[in-house]
Amino acid sequence: MGACECPALFLLLSLLLLPLGLPVLGAPRRLICDSRVLERYILEAREAENVTMGCAQGCSFSENITVPDTKVNFYTWKRMDVGQQALEVWQGLALLSEAILRGQALLANTSQPSETPQLHVDKAVSSLRSLTSLLRALGTQEAMSLPEEASPAPLRTFTVDTLCKLFRIYSNFLRGKLTLYTGEACRRGDR
Repeated sequence: MGACECPALFLLLSLLLLPLGLPVLGAPRRLICDSRVLERYILEAREAENVTMGCAQGCSFSENITVPDTKVNFYTWKRMDVGQQALEVWQGLALLSEAILRGQALLANTSQPSETPQLHVDKAVSSLRSLTSLLRALGTQEAMSLPEEASPAPLRTFTVDTLCKLFRIYSNFLRGKLTLYTGEACRRGDR
């Protein structure tokens, strides 16, 4: 095996082990800085959203689920302190994880749970755990300390009532705030 094949093989093995929630020993601390890694999660989220678009029965929730608002004002985002950005990403990730877990529980309690949506929800649960681990490995902290004069703005939220809407938020969060934040954190780390 040639020297240039090893990094690709290592990346492939890492991507296969991460969704299982297994620690990848010797994994580069900055694996999330490889755009292919985050892109894989985004593609999975989009696939889940597309699959559930046509799902009518069994994809509506019996209650509303609170999710983070994924809209990004780029002007405001660029002016935010990196600690504020991190806090917003961690809060959004935590709320999104809770929402996916709640959706998983609600789907399991339906009279006729559909296998395909359940599979995508299970993948999303695993992916969010992996993304949390990747962010920790990047060195970002879940409880970033903000300067005393800067109080964090409350996380904007709204509710969803279908699996398709939940996956849309999941996809938008990954493509938006998470991608923006990791891109900036990776650039800062390269300096």
